[in-house]
Amino acid sequence: MKAMILNEFGGPEVFEEAEVPKPKIKAGHVLVKIAATSVNTVDTMIRQMGPELPLSPATPAILGMDFAGIVCEVGDSVNGYNVGDEVYGCAGGLADLQGTLAEYIVADVKLVALKPNNLSMLEAAALPLVGITAYEGLMRAGIQRGQNVLVHGGTGGVGHIALQLAKYFGANVFSTGGGEPQLQLIQQLGATAINYRTDSVESYVQQYTDGSGFEVVFDSVGGANMTNSFHAAALNAHVVSTVSLLELDLSPAHFKGLSLHVVFMLIPMLHDHKREEHAAILKSLTSIVEAGALKPILDDTSFSFTDIGKAHERLASGRAVGKVVVSVN
Repeated sequence: MKAMILNEFGGPEVFEEAEVPKPKIKAGHVLVKIAATSVNTVDTMIRQMGPELPLSPATPAILGMDFAGIVCEVGDSVNGYNVGDEVYGCAGGLADLQGTLAEYIVADVKLVALKPNNLSMLEAAALPLVGITAYEGLMRAGIQRGQNVLVHGGTGGVGHIALQLAKYFGANVFSTGGGEPQLQLIQQLGATAINYRTDSVESYVQQYTDGSGFEVVFDSVGGANMTNSFHAAALNAHVVSTVSLLELDLSPAHFKGLSLHVVFMLIPMLHDHKREEHAAILKSLTSIVEAGALKPILDDTSFSFTDIGKAHERLASGRAVGKVVVSVN
């Protein structure tokens, strides 16, 4: 089969087209002909850092985690899937798991679900990693109807899904963005838009919560912005972080009695730990999508399989709105 591989780690130019062996079906797995994949920040990190990241595969490596495609073979002990089913998931691209920048993948059925019937293959491929991350974070924060929820980075990959899910769960949703297109998208997705470039944390906390703070803060920006999340949170609130690779003074969190939830959704893939929970979340996401309450936003660029280097550049540029997706077939 055709694949885009890395023989070395580095810049976006290191991808090479190659012919590699087609994977063979095994028990508990399905062989999927991949139609589309998407680019996530972790993909760019692996491509750049290689062995510096403990989750990176060895070279020659096939990256890519998300996929949507059609089942071609069904392994032993697999129930609920048949040849011809359209499926989606996040099932490879790290450690010893083959990635999705290839024509086929053998995927653990605990990491896949039937594709929402009202999404295209490209839209479905945009959803798994960010959808699982957003869903898990909101569940761990114990989101409840009527709560004031703040999503930092509401037009990013995880952020725009977390925003929609929080609204689906009945919260009053507010979200930060910068620039008119981003603020307009936040409004279109049903949240109150906050311009982080012009509005201070203190000002929007006062304006929207009478100074008491938000009961749930979902921080998909991370880094130094974590301090803003602590300041925006109410007493005994929940802060969800998806990017917490930093040293940070936790004093503000201590004096507010905050609960901090770090979501690292790759754990089931890396450690074969509770993988079935990912399938369960994907099934829930399918139901929410088919109910018309969730739709992944695709960046207004388009990339083919062999343009994966350009797709990585697009994501790294910071100009993408929504998910960067790639057609495989």
